[in-house]
Amino acid sequence: MRLVIARCSVDYAGRLTAHLPSAPRLILIKADGSVSIHADDRAYKPLNWMSPPCTLKEGTDDQEGVWTVVNKAGEKLIITMEEILHDSTHELGVDPGLIKDGVEAHLQELLADRIETLGEGYTLIRREYMTAIGPVDILCRDAEGQTVAVEIKRRGEIDGVEQLTRYLELLNRDPHLAPVRGIFAAQEIKPQARVLATDRGISCQILDYDALRGIEDDKLRLF
Repeated sequence: MRLVIARCSVDYAGRLTAHLPSAPRLILIKADGSVSIHADDRAYKPLNWMSPPCTLKEGTDDQEGVWTVVNKAGEKLIITMEEILHDSTHELGVDPGLIKDGVEAHLQELLADRIETLGEGYTLIRREYMTAIGPVDILCRDAEGQTVAVEIKRRGEIDGVEQLTRYLELLNRDPHLAPVRGIFAAQEIKPQARVLATDRGISCQILDYDALRGIEDDKLRLF
């Protein structure tokens, strides 16, 4: 990974245009080819970015301070450098991946085995469907044949919705899968996460761990 801190301005030219005026910013250049521009706020979210595959060209003789990032669609991220304050490269090696909470991992396994929990006619495509930014917990199809990406959490919070949003953005670029809709599934979903998911067209599903395991609730019920 390459870390560059620089005073720069950034212009995006593609399906729309966007401009970031001159300011000190962090530029992350990852081994997968992605380039993202960060400020010292917004948590982990970049101000602008280019997803892989893309190429970075670091200036020419007549435009020495201009970096141009181009993706396969021809969209451009143009970074105009005014002053580079830091530039370092670090080898991170192969990442072992996220080790999930035991209950969360078991929820994924149980839901894959009982995919009809999501609705009648659902069929499993696969668990841990790999993408360029990580594995989708479950990829399946609904009764109408539409592709559905499912993100599973023990406790559903806003960061889980953001994670699923990124997966959906990537999956919907694949013509063999698109259109892809999302389901955010958890034992408990926080109100703020539910509002954000609904705003983004993502369905929410509460998972009953004991029911998935086939354990009957011993509480009295009225039918």
